[in-house]
Amino acid sequence: MAKITYIEHNGTEHVVDVPNGLSVMEGARDNNIPGIEADCGGACACSTCHVYVDPAWVDKLAKKEAMEEDMLDFAWQPDPVRSRLTCQLKVTDALDGLVVQMPEKQI
Repeated sequence: MAKITYIEHNGTEHVVDVPNGLSVMEGARDNNIPGIEADCGGACACSTCHVYVDPAWVDKLAKKEAMEEDMLDFAWQPDPVRSRLTCQLKVTDALDGLVVQMPEKQI
């Protein structure tokens, strides 16, 4: 299980325990965290679970695959370094302490 901090665009923080095996997106969905819409349900077919990863975590995450890179082109103001789709981030103990910030909006 990993403790993950989700920060809304307005600065409101939500710290939740997310079980291993779920995605960071599922952790947000299951805890009713606003700002992650997840319209495609985690199929990497939209960009509505886009977040900005805290700079301290960028190099600790698995690299983006081509499909995620393609979908991030449709995200609201993607950052080439910090933007990730939370449906592509699988939770393990190694993600304990992860901090992600939601963009102003999802498109």
